[in-house]
Amino acid sequence: MAAPIGNEFYKIRSKDGRDTIYTPTELLEKANEYFQWCIDNPFKEDKVFHSNGVITHAEEKKLRPFTLQGFCNFADIAKNTFLNYENSGKEDFVNVTTRIRGIVENQQFEGAASGFLNPNIIARKLGLTDKQ
Repeated sequence: MAAPIGNEFYKIRSKDGRDTIYTPTELLEKANEYFQWCIDNPFKEDKVFHSNGVITHAEEKKLRPFTLQGFCNFADIAKNTFLNYENSGKEDFVNVTTRIRGIVENQQFEGAASGFLNPNIIARKLGLTDKQ
């Protein structure tokens, strides 16, 4: 059944849209959990060495880069949700999302600069180009 003609039901709405999943404080706490998880769970590569007729296996730990998509997966939100928080115009959310994005980009840049991450991939990801 359709609403009656001339109704003004829209005026009694208490709010528009749905509630946010995280508060700014909760979002930052979740980001810190994600960063710690990345540190505690590095990638592992099986290395095989041959020395003096002995074959040895060793596990080499590799830096797991922080990524925005990885954080969104960890926080169980869509990347668009993060972008909506970032572009919401609400100062608390803008400050938190800017900080999260800054930490992610800084870790990627420092990892590439120190040789732990592939510099070419990170340069493209961060939009760094060398025009010659």
